Amino acid sequence: MSLQPFHLAIPVYDVPLARVFYRDVFALEEGRSAETWVDFNFFGHQLVIHHHPKTPSQENATTNPVDGHDVPVPHFGVVLTWQQWEELAERLTSQNIQFVIEPYIRFKGQVGEQATMFLLDPCGNALEFKAFKDMGQLFAK
Repeated sequence: MSLQPFHLAIPVYDVPLARVFYRDVFALEEGRSAETWVDFNFFGHQLVIHHHPKTPSQENATTNPVDGHDVPVPHFGVVLTWQQWEELAERLTSQNIQFVIEPYIRFKGQVGEQATMFLLDPCGNALEFKAFKDMGQLFAK
């Protein structure tokens, strides 16, 4: 399966702080930028941080229950290979990143079993990183 890269622009109220986070924590390559925005290569996709006043969801996250955890809404992220996910989980843990939901296996032994973890960027945007041992489970019911 060949996928086209997505483009996602997210609000950040502190561009320099968010820039350092995405560049250094995730080791993302920077693309074009200006004082109020920065492009990043987000695992092959285009993520753009844009200056914007703090949003209500950045101040007070809402959650929905999923597999016994309170999943932050809204959130965004990417599906990685299992090895990439394990390496990222190890990298984030070694950097003492505070997780909203620690790395774990969701729906263990069920349809859609996946590795997942959630964290917040410094501006309160929720991110999820997940992986499937069997990518055929991505949309399985």
